[in-house]
Amino acid sequence: MLSRHGTAAVVSTPMRVLVVAGARPNFVKIAPIMRELERSGAESVLVHTGQHYDASMSDSFFAELRIRRPDHSLGVGSGSHAQQTARIMSAFEPVLLAEQVDWVLVAGDVNSTLACSLVAAKLREERGLRIAHVEAGLRSRDWRMPEEVNRVLTDRLSDLLLTPSRDAEENLASEGIRGSHVVFVGNVMIDTLMEQLPSATRLGVAERLGLPGGGYAVATLHRPSNVDHPESLREILHGLSLIAGCMPVVLPLHPRTRSRIEAFGLGEEAARLRIIDPLTYPEMLSLANDAAVALTDSGGVQEETSVMGVPCVTLREQTERPVTITEGTNRLAPWPLTSRGIQESFERAIETGRVPLGARAPEGWDGRAAARIVAALERGR
Repeated sequence: MLSRHGTAAVVSTPMRVLVVAGARPNFVKIAPIMRELERSGAESVLVHTGQHYDASMSDSFFAELRIRRPDHSLGVGSGSHAQQTARIMSAFEPVLLAEQVDWVLVAGDVNSTLACSLVAAKLREERGLRIAHVEAGLRSRDWRMPEEVNRVLTDRLSDLLLTPSRDAEENLASEGIRGSHVVFVGNVMIDTLMEQLPSATRLGVAERLGLPGGGYAVATLHRPSNVDHPESLREILHGLSLIAGCMPVVLPLHPRTRSRIEAFGLGEEAARLRIIDPLTYPEMLSLANDAAVALTDSGGVQEETSVMGVPCVTLREQTERPVTITEGTNRLAPWPLTSRGIQESFERAIETGRVPLGARAPEGWDGRAAARIVAALERGR
């Protein structure tokens, strides 16, 4: 086709992005990105690896977060880290060979993130694609955590590193990764929080459970380092039980944690806690938003409570989200964890109190990260 000046006109084709999701945190991150891709006129291909195979922890997220059904469901299920990573790679390769895309977008630090990045890196030249990593540059510096391995390797493989906080840029620079392909975009999880919070607060989960608004603690536990060892889990449960002497402690129980409590015979340690089944994402937002304090080993809860202004105690040796401590409402419990240390951290958090929504939100945690991500993809196309 010729332009009116008689030269060949360039026909612009829509950007095509393959988006990978595998585990619960991924859905919260990709939901606003998928909507922004659609709004911008880009085409998207959604791949669900099935890393989370429990319907209550995965499938319901499509409806809750208004994510369309996946174009490809790999159904890899559980297994050791090596088994799961290998199955994802084997299942993902034919998908990538069948789909012509400009970008493979991966988020976070789960096994799906690394596995799909490895496949894409090996097919990068053949398929003419590039890899974008959402939440690049986060570091715990704890190589015992499988997530740390996934983060570091995915960053090494990626062509576009989309960072959620300024300290992430510093981490990458210290590893020799710098330049225009490192782009600060802010925290896309907060896009979902901002969208969901108004309706979540209307759910009144605390009231439904008979909990006093602002007068209870909410806890979450799922990390292997905390729940896979009887002594560690006993110490944490005892610490939460001590707190339950001051105010109700509600614990939405992750399936992994429930099975460990039963296997280790720790039911008596958990008897003073208000144990409930896992909640949907909006329900968890509602419960956390009305709490006096959160105690968690979850990265997402650290971020969400910092924006909501809820004091948070993180039950880990270190965090890959230190900005939630320096700028947010988070604090680390003394390590190694003891029941008394957990109780004292709770008491200090209560003394500090909560702050208004957004008052302690770090830079770029403003609900507009997805727009910046898609703009970066367009520029780097």
